[in-house]
Amino acid sequence: MNFRQDAMSKLYPHWATIDNDTDVKDKNGNKITIDEVKISEEIQNLQAEYNSKQYQRDRATSYPSIQEQLDMQYWDAVNGTNKWQEAVAKVKTDNPKPE
Repeated sequence: MNFRQDAMSKLYPHWATIDNDTDVKDKNGNKITIDEVKISEEIQNLQAEYNSKQYQRDRATSYPSIQEQLDMQYWDAVNGTNKWQEAVAKVKTDNPKPE
């Protein structure tokens, strides 16, 4: 993840090229003056947003595969069990959403 480029795209959507991380130009080759304070602030905002969603990334790698979940759901329906719900609830409990 490149927060600097993401910040540039958000604050200066018309930028096209960067040389040496400071010489920024639009698609016509015109120089764009960059406010580094604004870039730094936006990078901090993007980092905070990324960090706030860590639980989503943790959950994504913790859930059983879709195939496994479908198999659990099938056998739950056949056997009258709730193993799928328990598996999903465990992932959510182990990786809670921040409030």
